[in-house]
Amino acid sequence: MTTSSAAGGRLSTPRLLAFSVGSIPAYLLISMLSTYLPPFYAGRMHTTLTAVGLTIGLLRLADLGLDLFLGWFMDQTRTPLGRYRPWYLAGLPVLWVAVYKVFNPPMDVDASYLFTWYILLYVAYSMLVLGHSAWAAAISHEYHERSRMFGWMLGAGVFGGAMLQALPLLTHGAIKPADPHSIPMIGLIISVVATIAVLITCIATPERVAPAGSDSRATLKDYLAVFTNKSMLRLIAADLFLVLGPGASAPIYLFFFHEAKGFEPGLVSILLIPYTGAGILGAPLWAKVAQRLGKHRTVQLAGVGYGVTQAILMAIPAGLFWPTFVSMFSVGFCGSAFIVLIRAMVADVADELRLQTGKERAGVLYALVTLTQKLGSSLAVTIIYPILDLVKFDPKPGAVNTPEALQGLVMCYVFAPIILVCVGSACLIGYKLDARRQSEIRQALEELESRNYAAAQEVLGGPGENVAARAS
Repeated sequence: MTTSSAAGGRLSTPRLLAFSVGSIPAYLLISMLSTYLPPFYAGRMHTTLTAVGLTIGLLRLADLGLDLFLGWFMDQTRTPLGRYRPWYLAGLPVLWVAVYKVFNPPMDVDASYLFTWYILLYVAYSMLVLGHSAWAAAISHEYHERSRMFGWMLGAGVFGGAMLQALPLLTHGAIKPADPHSIPMIGLIISVVATIAVLITCIATPERVAPAGSDSRATLKDYLAVFTNKSMLRLIAADLFLVLGPGASAPIYLFFFHEAKGFEPGLVSILLIPYTGAGILGAPLWAKVAQRLGKHRTVQLAGVGYGVTQAILMAIPAGLFWPTFVSMFSVGFCGSAFIVLIRAMVADVADELRLQTGKERAGVLYALVTLTQKLGSSLAVTIIYPILDLVKFDPKPGAVNTPEALQGLVMCYVFAPIILVCVGSACLIGYKLDARRQSEIRQALEELESRNYAAAQEVLGGPGENVAARAS
């Protein structure tokens, strides 16, 4: 199933918008998983921050191999709907079950309950992200067009995330993500919005048919090519640290802005609006910058900006809403470059590997960067929460923390992300797969596909015949 726009590697703007809406469910999930659900379960389980952090860390470690298996199965799939679209659609019922269980835990919830249903929620997240990202790579072939596509996808996703943070305003305070009593209703909202978004994307957007002559069977040598590709290894390392940076601040966001900055819970949620909403503006602008500087250099530039704006955030006195609002927008604007450009660069590596091996491995490649995203965010919780325990920070509502505990909280929130993002940016020094090299790869692939098509026509007896005609 294909159209001219899809086959040509460029979607029209209305169709691209419909496709990009499909990013919203994953961004709603990751907002809750990284920022609101860890503190929610920390309060509900009546246990230490270290115990919650270790449980979530073990969850992510248990889930790491799942993404590679999902990516592998996606690459092997052949259906009338395409290779990746069926997996994306199948993630929807998994999301329904997992969201209901995670957002409606019993009062006596324990670690086994958290482990079982949290991991199913990660399965839903993986199916949605892997299916959507690999599908995008199959649609778009051109170096700069991929920046455009992933920029739109990120913009749509962060718009959904911004609406989540705006719930206190939209509902006049009735629903607040930072309020434990609002969690069940937010779960219902996520399920409804995800259903609408997934159906719009699947109905409105085609998936490019696999090239003639492509072979789905993989050998050990094919997968060694994935794990030894120098460009991909750099992207994995960079992505891990670029996720670890913002990820280190996400699980302690509520603590930092309430305890250290003195904002009420309603304002704490509202302050995430400029941070997440900045991606709506930042994603397409960083994509434009990448057309001039190249994707990897643009990521490095955004990394420098992230470090500067994060340091400015700490310097703003407690309780000043509008300066903090602007500062959060600046941090989010710089951070929005990381996901969109790294994902676009993975699509370029998929082309490089297809030229080398003759096989499509986009599913496995996106599984690797999804894996780093999960690993990075889990390591953040696993490392940061025990540090807060070490400095005697008390997360319970109404607790009075010492100045030393609050100072430890500030150090974790501000300086850990700066250091980690700088390391991630440095991983891309010397990256070789630029626009010129990707153009050469695409030209070689098009010539190869043309030869395969001509060979297939000879086997079928000419362009006027097809398999069905010969069978009859």
